[in-house]
Amino acid sequence: QVQLEESGGGLVQAGGSLRLSCAASGRTFSINGMGWFRQAPGKEREFVAAISRSGLNTYYGNSVKGRFTISRDAKNTVFLQMNSLKPDDTAVYYCAVATSFRSSYLAVTSRNEYDYWGQGTQVTVSS
Repeated sequence: QVQLEESGGGLVQAGGSLRLSCAASGRTFSINGMGWFRQAPGKEREFVAAISRSGLNTYYGNSVKGRFTISRDAKNTVFLQMNSLKPDDTAVYYCAVATSFRSSYLAVTSRNEYDYWGQGTQVTVSS
């Protein structure tokens, strides 16, 4: 099992920035890809960003391209730097990890490819 704990959420004004972190523990040797998703009230959980095991491959959802940056360190902590935040970015943000071989070299975007999920952290952007 892998446990994930997100931090860094909060309330910010439009145009501001936040940095989310997600620390993994447990069977971290099994982790390959890592990613972030978000879910706003009444909406489906949507893909935000993903990063391969090496960190060389990243991919972003269309709504966050150019504003958000995903990264990870050698201790299997994944980060999401969020700049130029908009009210539409308000959601609960979830980190997730994938253990498949495919995710070791690709930034996987499908929810179905992720094996473990964090509890989520609230991000609220005021206008």
